Amino acid sequence: MISSSQYGSHSWQLQVAVDHHHEEVQKGFSLQVTGDLHIGGVMLKLVEQIKIAQDWSDYALWWEQKKCWLLKTHWTLDKCGVQADAKLVFTTQHKMLRLRLPNMKTVRLSVSFSSMVFKAVSDICKILNIRRSEELSLLKQSENTLKKKKKKDKNSKEPVTEDILNLCYSPVSSALSGSPGLYSRTMTPIYDPISGTPASSTVTWFSDSPLTEQNCSVLAFSHPNCSPETLAEMYQPRTLADKAKLNAGWLDSSRSLMEQGILEDDQLLLRFKYYTFFDLNPKYDAVRINQIYEQARWAILLEEIDCTEEEMLIFAALQAQYHVSKLSLSSETQDFTHESEVDEVEAALSNLEVTLEGGNTNNILEDITDIPKLADNLKLIRPRKLSLKAVKPYWFVFKDTWICYFKNKAFAHGEPIEKLNLKGCEVVPDVNVAARKFGIKLLIPVADGMNEVYLRCDDENQYAQWMAACVLASKGKTMADSSYQPEVQKILSFLKMKNWTIAPQAVSDTENTDMKPECFVSPRYTKKYKSKQLIARILEAHQNVSQMTLVEAKLRFIQAWQSLPEFGLSYYIVRFKGSKKDDVLGVSYNRLIRIDIATGDPITTWRFSNMKQWNVNWEIRQVAIEFDQNVSIAFTCLSADCKIIHEYIGGYIFLSTRSKDQNETLDEDLFHKLTGGQE
Repeated sequence: MISSSQYGSHSWQLQVAVDHHHEEVQKGFSLQVTGDLHIGGVMLKLVEQIKIAQDWSDYALWWEQKKCWLLKTHWTLDKCGVQADAKLVFTTQHKMLRLRLPNMKTVRLSVSFSSMVFKAVSDICKILNIRRSEELSLLKQSENTLKKKKKKDKNSKEPVTEDILNLCYSPVSSALSGSPGLYSRTMTPIYDPISGTPASSTVTWFSDSPLTEQNCSVLAFSHPNCSPETLAEMYQPRTLADKAKLNAGWLDSSRSLMEQGILEDDQLLLRFKYYTFFDLNPKYDAVRINQIYEQARWAILLEEIDCTEEEMLIFAALQAQYHVSKLSLSSETQDFTHESEVDEVEAALSNLEVTLEGGNTNNILEDITDIPKLADNLKLIRPRKLSLKAVKPYWFVFKDTWICYFKNKAFAHGEPIEKLNLKGCEVVPDVNVAARKFGIKLLIPVADGMNEVYLRCDDENQYAQWMAACVLASKGKTMADSSYQPEVQKILSFLKMKNWTIAPQAVSDTENTDMKPECFVSPRYTKKYKSKQLIARILEAHQNVSQMTLVEAKLRFIQAWQSLPEFGLSYYIVRFKGSKKDDVLGVSYNRLIRIDIATGDPITTWRFSNMKQWNVNWEIRQVAIEFDQNVSIAFTCLSADCKIIHEYIGGYIFLSTRSKDQNETLDEDLFHKLTGGQE
């Protein structure tokens, strides 16, 4: 037997490969080491043996077999578990990475391959001047989406050369994280809230950054005129299973790029992962607002999210604002000392913020003794499987989070025919302004699934009031909540955009315009209508938004996107415990939805506000969640790693803790505690 002290005194050969660019110097080195030598000592020995005078401060040891970095330089080889059979690589921590942004522009920049992805994304956003980096993450395109592109590329005769914005001259160094830089509110460039151009007085702040004024314009401005061929080449999900493939490639925020198999100069997608856009401000967020707008625009064009024909035309009209408007962005000058110009846009933004339940509610005062109520005549529609839908008028009363209805107003003081609690229900608009149809579809959770109820309103005002009340009730809030009136106004504003009439000049303009409607609507509608018909309809819809500034048009587009029933849903194919068939799980900012994979109908909804705890059994890769009223669910994820769903839930809980009172520093430890897992 050999004692541990005797064993530790024995030296052995450690093989280290050095990743350098000096061709005349060897790349493989053999070091004589002992188990009690610390990692820092190994690197010192190695640099002395290499005998190249250069800055080695960005280099670290990468353990090839274990796929991990040896970053704790005070740890010994024994403590790290490194033995003679280990193959180590002495390589740079920062490497070049290509990132495809939501606006489909590709940037190439230096990124830390040794930091956790959460930290790497934060550093990337500082370079790109995007605040609230916690809302974004990195996505690796799935093989299924790439296969389709490769097939199309084979058929194309001319090779496509991608225009890459090279930001490689300023690496994202670890020192950057310690200084506020472009990320600080006080040092972030101020933008014109009308056109989105950086104020001339703040452009100098870009001097030490690769994000020059020209590059900033590329990121902050939209260029909607993509060719129909480009649109056709992109992956378009046809089914829920296809949509689930889009979300399978999110990287683990608690591990580094290198640990997840990402190589130098690989291409990843930088996307908004969490749909809670907090504290949007046109003064500082021109790039962020434009990238959110672009992500929404492509989601609609590629039919990743469903919308009606009427809604599609609104989205097309808001995009067309860039095409129809002859506004010259470069020639516009604004006086940035007047805050009043920004105030109107900031006021409009109050309706755009989406926050989770359980946030800061100290300033929301509800008078319990006098909760407002709605009472009016509405039509009730109950779908029947074997007969036509029954449409009957009733007297409806909405109070607290409950709807009850009576035969008529005279019976309102007696017992209601039925009383429905809307807390936790799904609220889906069923509106066609042109046909004067104002419906509200309610999917109310019951023991064996969802109870489907339709309400039909008479006009816009009645619809806006009842729809807003339903939306708040589904979140457990009443009409006494301060967000009720803004919700009503938001709905009325959206309906107004849908309400357009044919103008003679709009029809004549179709002859004079060079608009390509294929760039503004999804392929479904380009197949349904001729080009001239689409142009005429887009120009009709554009009349209601023609007076908007470009930034206002983007904000309205985001607002309309947020009002779609499927907004913010990320889909995964799962198998629930005890079930014999696969289902789709929709993960949103405030709830989980179990969806029938064949029909697309929601089966059950569980809200985060009712969640008591969740955990993961890492051995069998099963997620288990416990809700109020002794409701428990468990499922395994089939279309992605269960860690992704676990991180989604924890991430949304983390984002719900944000408040405007806080500064922009994040509790990174709390994020990893909620999302990291114990594998």
